[in-house]
Amino acid sequence: MVQKTTVDSEESSTNISKTQTSVIDSEARAGTNSPGPNEKDIETANNDIGNATQAGVQNIEAVSMTWTTWSLIIAYFGIFLISFTTSLESQVVMSLSVFATSSFNNHSLISTVLVVQSVVMAVIKAPMAKTADVFGRLEAFTISIILAIIGGATMAISNDVQTYAAAQIFYAAGSTGLQILQQVFIADTTNLLNRALWSSLPQIPFLITVWIGAPIGDKILKTTTWRWGYGIWCIILPVVFLPLALSLFLNNRKAKKAGLTAPSPLKKLGPIATITTLWNDLDIGGMILLSAAFALILIPLTIASKASNGWASPDIIAMIVLGVVCLISFPVWESVKKLAPHPLIPLGLLKSRTFCAGCGIGFFYFMAFFLSVQPYFYSYLLVVQDLSIPAAGHVTQVFSFTATISSVIISFFIKYTKYYKPYITAGALIYLMGIGLMFHYRRENSSIAQIIGTQIAVGIGGGMLNVPAQLAVQASVPSHQNVAVATAVYLTCVEMGGAVGSAIAGVIWGHDIPKKLAKYSSTIDSKAVYNSITNALAYPMGTPERIAINRAYQETMQKLLIVALCVSAPIVILSLVIKNAKLDAGEDKVKGRVIGGTVEKKEEPVLV
Repeated sequence: MVQKTTVDSEESSTNISKTQTSVIDSEARAGTNSPGPNEKDIETANNDIGNATQAGVQNIEAVSMTWTTWSLIIAYFGIFLISFTTSLESQVVMSLSVFATSSFNNHSLISTVLVVQSVVMAVIKAPMAKTADVFGRLEAFTISIILAIIGGATMAISNDVQTYAAAQIFYAAGSTGLQILQQVFIADTTNLLNRALWSSLPQIPFLITVWIGAPIGDKILKTTTWRWGYGIWCIILPVVFLPLALSLFLNNRKAKKAGLTAPSPLKKLGPIATITTLWNDLDIGGMILLSAAFALILIPLTIASKASNGWASPDIIAMIVLGVVCLISFPVWESVKKLAPHPLIPLGLLKSRTFCAGCGIGFFYFMAFFLSVQPYFYSYLLVVQDLSIPAAGHVTQVFSFTATISSVIISFFIKYTKYYKPYITAGALIYLMGIGLMFHYRRENSSIAQIIGTQIAVGIGGGMLNVPAQLAVQASVPSHQNVAVATAVYLTCVEMGGAVGSAIAGVIWGHDIPKKLAKYSSTIDSKAVYNSITNALAYPMGTPERIAINRAYQETMQKLLIVALCVSAPIVILSLVIKNAKLDAGEDKVKGRVIGGTVEKKEEPVLV
């Protein structure tokens, strides 16, 4: 049985809850123009929002004490606008990279561009979360918007593939920053009971954009050039950011006037002291080690198959060795207080079995996804099932569409049952079963309805896994200071799992397809068919060549699904490791007015 117990020490949270109640009650009596808390309340709040947390976290805790219903509505409207815009943008520009690299006469380098993008998306999450903790949520959002604009504008004016690839670094950093910061903001402004539901908000626009993105992209290409397909978002993004920016800015100003915010610790420091403080607060040494580790490990995984000697290439070996050295050095750096007084990833989090299990679920979940659904399922549908390009695209998107609906529905169940572990375990079992059904039904003689049915099953399981696992990770941390970093670590594990899964899929596909093509047909150019799906589709269905091609694709896809089944099994085990906490008995890790009510005292769950 789960029951509530109040933490004995309560760390002066009772005092700050009195301040919060004062702020909210005075607003209720006098409206949004209320004078705010009295001097005693201000002093109490300043003592509580003290030195234990970094400036950005202190700031959002102070802002949370000044939220009104309307300011929160405006802020969440801004979050929805940003998520809708970035979702639509990703759908629109999905096909533009082909035309961009082709215009530089370097179509083959599109894979390199994707490698750069995937590496940046994996390494940027934790540093961006740390930036939000040190400088503030508004500042981090602004940095992400600026990076996305710089990336989009540079791609729009690029005249060679080198400039285009460099622009992808800024673009990926900005878009990924917005992704993580939306989840951090939602964690800041919701209690645990409502967080799963609101964490699904950034995914909801996908239900619409997935169907309208491609036609808009096609319209842009027909009426103008691919350059405007990137450039137009440099205008739209700042506009849709305004509601959230204004809400954060105005409430921050209100908190300052009420004396709730702490002064910046950098104001009275000289240049050298400022640099030293920022180095320590941001843990730049840790950022460098972690980013280098991810980059040096992920890049070889994605390019090894194209290297002259494959995995035996000296460059590939050297990069992996250096990456492993950096990865081993990272926890050593983080554990030394003098080197990392404010560690990027507090090692204490690793003591929580729920935190570790949740991150492991995210890793294996996306690893299996990139073995079973992406990136070769689309090619399989075109070649083996002989679907049209639009039909293949729609079937491929069934997983994400179903997962989005599933995550929203399961979030309502979490809200009203107050537990998340049962849904994670059920989702893990459904996900594993769905991939098993894929293995059984993803065959040349199967109907499209059967193939779509397996996509729906896996999508339901995936939707039941992702958001609840993220919620479990957030609920496992000891304080608000760690929420942003914990969220970033979870999403980084998801990204890493996708990169590893994609790399394994690439190795299997690159090894088996040419070999099987040569084995089953002596009349086709196996290298040409492997390098271009157009060459594969040139042979009509039923011809000996197409039968051989389809067989090679089918057998290779079956091998990918076997690997996907193997990496899905640990998800079930990890789901059982997660502790079962009742959310309304849990410590919300946030302070102030949030969706779900005012956080008035700290409580901890008794875990069963």
